[in-house]
Amino acid sequence: MAVSAAAAVATTALTIPGIVAYFTGPVTLTLPLSTNQHTLSDVQLGAQAHFTSVEVAIPALPTGEAALLAWAGTLSHISVLAVLALLFLLAFRLRAANLFTAASVWIIGACGAVLAVAGSAAQVLDQIARGRLAEVLGINARTAGEGLSFSAHFNMAPVVAGLVLILVAGVFQFGGRLQKDTEGLV
Repeated sequence: MAVSAAAAVATTALTIPGIVAYFTGPVTLTLPLSTNQHTLSDVQLGAQAHFTSVEVAIPALPTGEAALLAWAGTLSHISVLAVLALLFLLAFRLRAANLFTAASVWIIGACGAVLAVAGSAAQVLDQIARGRLAEVLGINARTAGEGLSFSAHFNMAPVVAGLVLILVAGVFQFGGRLQKDTEGLV
């Protein structure tokens, strides 16, 4: 319980300055490149290479993109806090020897849903903001004869972990019913 509480405080203390920096100061971001026109010329062995991303130092972000990145950071942090809250609450309930209850089912299911939704939404908002920034900065400028496509990387881990937690909540619900049945036998 103490470790999860300390981790929640530490991650919050590290996340808040990053979110504030989107609105206040210079930010260095890795932006996606959706065009294949950015190539390397000194590649050996006859290989061809092109850039897929670029790191950019931006003195001040536009307000819309800063807000999207801030929301993405906030939602990402909420998904971390959901996992830490789950660990804290389960440890608390385990310590009290009161695990297979309706409240435990609700805690696990809610944390799983928050993890899946917030983790996925954070990724989508982050990728939209980075794509828009790349366009605004002229990095993904359209060239003649080339269509502009939206490039994004989506990590399925929050969705899968959230769904697993929802399944675990179902197992806890079933375990609660079994516990009531066995209590009636004794």
